[in-house]
Amino acid sequence: MAKGVRIIITLECTECRTNSNKRSKGVSRYTSTKNRRNTTSRLELKKFCTYCNRHTVHKEIK
Repeated sequence: MAKGVRIIITLECTECRTNSNKRSKGVSRYTSTKNRRNTTSRLELKKFCTYCNRHTVHKEIK
């Protein structure tokens, strides 16, 4: 059996990671899937961050 092309990725808020003086402690994370053949680079999506309370850029980690 061949392995699937789709992999599970984790998206993390870029502003929560860099901002030390924010409202609450924590980092917003989402999980999603991507096709390894079509998207070889790391994903960047605009998602809602509950800690920043607005839409921010979430980048793929690991």
